Amino acid sequence: MGTSQSSSGAPSGVPLVPPWVPDPAAPADTHDADGANGGTSNRNPPPQQMAAPGRFGPARRSLTSFARGADSDDMRRGVGHYIRRGLGGGGTAVRRFGGTVRTAGSLYGALAATAAGEAAAPGSPLDPALLAGRTAREVMAAIVEAVRPVDGTQDAEASRKAILDALSDLLERFPDADLLNLTDDQRALAIDRYVARDVYQRFDLDVGKTVRDKAPSASAGLARLREVRDYIRETVAGAFRRLRAVGQSLTAGRVAEVVVAALRNTFQVFEEYAR
Repeated sequence: MGTSQSSSGAPSGVPLVPPWVPDPAAPADTHDADGANGGTSNRNPPPQQMAAPGRFGPARRSLTSFARGADSDDMRRGVGHYIRRGLGGGGTAVRRFGGTVRTAGSLYGALAATAAGEAAAPGSPLDPALLAGRTAREVMAAIVEAVRPVDGTQDAEASRKAILDALSDLLERFPDADLLNLTDDQRALAIDRYVARDVYQRFDLDVGKTVRDKAPSASAGLARLREVRDYIRETVAGAFRRLRAVGQSLTAGRVAEVVVAALRNTFQVFEEYAR
């Protein structure tokens, strides 16, 4: 279930928010039934913004310095420029991650349903009869299939890997966790880690190649990218912690709202380093 290696990034002259990306603020039932992240919203969409020429240039320059010298300030500037210039700023970036918001809701719903013992639809990947005696890895694969089916898009491929990685992170933190009967805290951690992993996957697809190409060795490039991944993970986790501190915890009816707020807060932190 691997995802594609990072490319040279999305070109200029294309929408910053592709037309297939769902509106993160729209209720799920306003979308056509063509997958967890498909469809179009009935709300009036904001004006379409087009990607400017060289939009990833500032990020690549900072990331080149980071790849060569391992200065964490260069890394933070690179991530900040990626959001500010590459994705059009925090507000547009939140919209670009509308699929992440939608998938987070689907993941939370699937994990909550299995924990509550709700019957799965016949033939569902999460049908208990199909999962009896399966390994943790097989259960994780079933969750991925149920939450984010393949649809041929790069976003889906990245999200599928992000879900798998998030569940692996969860089991690393809670080795005895039952993936089909997670506690509220474990489910919240799964969403936290999924959001962070999906943001990192998008970053890697757009500009990760710069780090790989400019690092002094392949192993150094991988180490630098792990540092970016950890930075994104800690920033996302901090955003979720701050929301919980003011009473905005993940619940079945508030997943989209909380994830949007966490993404917005995360991107604000990133952009601070691009000033």
